[in-house]
Amino acid sequence: MTHYLIPAKTIRIENRVVNSRFIATIGRASTVAEAKSFIQDVHHEMPDASHHVHAFKVGYGGSVTEGMTDDGEPAGTAGPPVLAVLRGSDLGDVVIVVTRYFGGTKLGTGGLVRAYSGAAKDALAALPVELKIEKRYLGVSVPYSYYERLKLLLNEYRGKIDAEEFDAEVTVYAYMPVDRVQAFVEHVHNLTAGQVSPIIFDEPES
Repeated sequence: MTHYLIPAKTIRIENRVVNSRFIATIGRASTVAEAKSFIQDVHHEMPDASHHVHAFKVGYGGSVTEGMTDDGEPAGTAGPPVLAVLRGSDLGDVVIVVTRYFGGTKLGTGGLVRAYSGAAKDALAALPVELKIEKRYLGVSVPYSYYERLKLLLNEYRGKIDAEEFDAEVTVYAYMPVDRVQAFVEHVHNLTAGQVSPIIFDEPES
């Protein structure tokens, strides 16, 4: 997928179920390392909580890495229901921690599933989202006579200039949506009568 929805920011909501507090913190994680850091930050913020149940879904479509934990709750009553809520959403790169402060009354297996999944659903419902567009980093070296036209072309293909070098020729480095790169390369090639071919770097930027 070259584009998909992701969390626009981190938010937090709180539910009370039979005197227990369920605090859901949800936000963006584009890598597993970012998800683990997010989870750890919530742990540090509320170290006295009874449980920190988490789930994450990094990536989207056919390329997804998932993780979850019950964190001491009865097996299958916390992490799996929360992860199921994430799977049911049309979001990628999302991580959630549902923090519980035990209120003195046991909820039972069904009660726990409803409480944790309910907190996750409420957090998702309140979460602002935005579109993530995969980009490629590319470099183009052209004679000075092509410089202004190159900048216009980059704008036309939604390229964002990152850096410029002025030497014997002008070299421009830019990010561009991956689905526009091939057409841009062909346009530059035609514009310069085959003299210039942009260099596309391997690593995507998003």
